[in-house]
Amino acid sequence: MAAKSRRSAKPRAKLLGRKVPPAATPEDAELDRVANTNAELAYVVRFTCPEFTALCPITGQPDFAHFVLDYIPGKWLLESKSFKIYLASFRNTGVFHEDCTVMIAKRLVGELAPAWLRLAGYWYPRGGIPIDVWYQTGPPPAGVYVPDPGVAPYRGRG
Repeated sequence: MAAKSRRSAKPRAKLLGRKVPPAATPEDAELDRVANTNAELAYVVRFTCPEFTALCPITGQPDFAHFVLDYIPGKWLLESKSFKIYLASFRNTGVFHEDCTVMIAKRLVGELAPAWLRLAGYWYPRGGIPIDVWYQTGPPPAGVYVPDPGVAPYRGRG
């Protein structure tokens, strides 16, 4: 009996191919993952979200950020539709910049068990002060090219 090709394995994503209502909260949002058919290789996957929004937990005013996620997959890949729904679930969530960035990174690490992950959160100014938050699981493995996040410093910085 011939061995089944790894390429023919079907992804187990639950949200693809169907209409999915928005998640009310980040805790309610389901993150999908699919099998990494190249798990023996060390390579970087990047997602960017230049229009992330959450709410200030004190004033209720909207906060905006540009997120850059880089990760080296292990057994799992992050399914992009579920990631978009997850990020959108923060639109009505009051959360501090630091807590929000770390919360997202920790959830991804828990769901994906990546070989390495870095999340850079470039928050637009609140009260005239931009806040940048980075979370990283450790140094990237040797021999893997990890590009600069590519987000220009805030133009108001000296």
